[in-house]
Amino acid sequence: MVKRVSVAAVGGAMLAGVAGAAFAQEQVGSGSNVDVDVTIEDTETGVLAMSVAGTTTTLVEDGSTGTVRQFTGDLPTVTVTDTRTADEIPDGAFWWVEGTASSFVGDAGQPEIGAENLGWSPSIVDDGSGAVAVGPDVAPVLDADEAPNNVGLEGRELLAMALTSEEAIGSWQANAGLTLLVPADVEPGSYTSTITLSLFE
Repeated sequence: MVKRVSVAAVGGAMLAGVAGAAFAQEQVGSGSNVDVDVTIEDTETGVLAMSVAGTTTTLVEDGSTGTVRQFTGDLPTVTVTDTRTADEIPDGAFWWVEGTASSFVGDAGQPEIGAENLGWSPSIVDDGSGAVAVGPDVAPVLDADEAPNNVGLEGRELLAMALTSEEAIGSWQANAGLTLLVPADVEPGSYTSTITLSLFE
């Protein structure tokens, strides 16, 4: 959207320059100014929000065998911040962050690698209060030793959650190690998948 708007704006400026060249340009009068005012009210209402430290991560081959190729990496740090007061939080409320992945799509028309082949191992920066719990490890489908939790990130999987929002006021960080397992005869090439992270309460 931003790129399309920028191109359109540049094109408009070029057309205006061409049109202006066909007419004599002489300002009539001294011109007029318009002052633009805005009042931004102070707000003391807190918010619950999530941020992610980056938009990309890269998996590298590590620990492959003769039958399975393994690629590992790390999810960018996820931060959940709650600046609300206890009075602003609904009774019994709790928040959680979940993630789901899309299939890996090749850059040269290779067969897709399903999201069930990508797993993660979540962790949190814990202050010792126990207010936030980490989600369970989710293994790739080819990791038979981890059955029945070897379903990958094809569905919605828990990264971290607050047991109660009122006890988790402040800032919390979560990470996850990522593991992709594919057959040894997988089609070579570059692939891209998207992990969608969502905050709920």
